[in-house]
Amino acid sequence: MTRSMRFFCVVLIGLGFVTHAAAQAWPARPIRMVVNFAAGGSTDVIARSAAQGLSATLGQQVVVDNRVGAGGNIGLELGAKAAPDGYTLLHSSDGPIVINPHLYKMNVDVAKDLLPIAPTAGAALFLIARPGIPSGNLAEFLAHARANPGKLNYGSAGTGTLQHVAIEMLMAEAKFDAVHVPYKGSQAVLVDLLGGQVDFTVDLGAAIPHIKSGKVRLLGVPSRTRSAIFPDAPTLLEQGTNVELSWISGIYAPAGTPRPIVERLNSQIARAMQISLSFTCRYDISPWLAFVASMICRQIALNSRNGRNP
Repeated sequence: MTRSMRFFCVVLIGLGFVTHAAAQAWPARPIRMVVNFAAGGSTDVIARSAAQGLSATLGQQVVVDNRVGAGGNIGLELGAKAAPDGYTLLHSSDGPIVINPHLYKMNVDVAKDLLPIAPTAGAALFLIARPGIPSGNLAEFLAHARANPGKLNYGSAGTGTLQHVAIEMLMAEAKFDAVHVPYKGSQAVLVDLLGGQVDFTVDLGAAIPHIKSGKVRLLGVPSRTRSAIFPDAPTLLEQGTNVELSWISGIYAPAGTPRPIVERLNSQIARAMQISLSFTCRYDISPWLAFVASMICRQIALNSRNGRNP
C-alpha cells in the first residue's frame, strides 16, 4: 500500500472510531499549539493569529510553543507523540508533513500518528534575489548562475522544507548548481538576504514590502498563475522553467483525538481565522486530506524522477 493510501485509511479510521468521554468538558484548561519553525516566520505568524482567534472562540488560552530544528521534525514529533486529548495541537506547513518522511528517518509515522484538523492559510511563493548579482530577470539570473557553478548560495528554512525543494527543482530544471544554506526559519533567511549574506531564496510573503521597495528583486512566481500582488511578474512556467509549487499550512492533532474535539476544532478554526486574518479558506477536512495526499503522491513521483527512494 502506498504512503498516500495509508494516509487516507488511517485518517478515516481515526475519525470514525474515537471515544466521546474526554471531549465532554473540553477545553477545561489552556491548549498548547506546537509550531515547528522559529518565531517570526510565516508558519509562526499564522499560528499566532490562529491561536489568538481560537483563544477567543474556545474560551481558553491557546499558547504557541516554538520547537525548531531538523527541518520541522522536532516540533512535528512532539505534536504527534502528545496525548490525544485535544490539549496539544501542531501547526505546521506542508513541507514537514509531505516531504520530510522521504528525507529523514523519523521517529513518528506521519500517516499514522497525526490527524489533520483544518488548513489555516495558503500562499504563493516568490523567487527573489539580492541586489548586486545580475538578476534583472530570471533569464539573466540563470545565465549568471550557470556561468558561476557553486558560487551562489541560497537560503531555506531548513533541509526538506518547501523552499529547499523548490530551489532544488529549479536547479534540476534550469541545470545550475548553488550552495544550500539551511536556517531554522524563513525570517532569518530574509534577514541575511537583505544583509547580502544570502544570494537568493524562495519567499513565502515576508519579503513583499522589500520587493515593493526594491530592496530585493522578484525573479518570478513558482505557481500556476501570477500573483495578484505582483501581476506583472511572470510565473516560472511562463519563463520556460517547469517549476510549480504552492505553500499551505494547517493544524494537526495526535491520532486518536476524540471526534467531537476534532469537529469542534475544525469549525472553531474557521471562525478564528476569519477573525484574525483577512481571507477565508474552505474549512472542510475531506478536500484538505485530498490535497495533502496529492502532494505526497507528487513528492513520490519527484523522488522517482530524481532517482531517490521514498
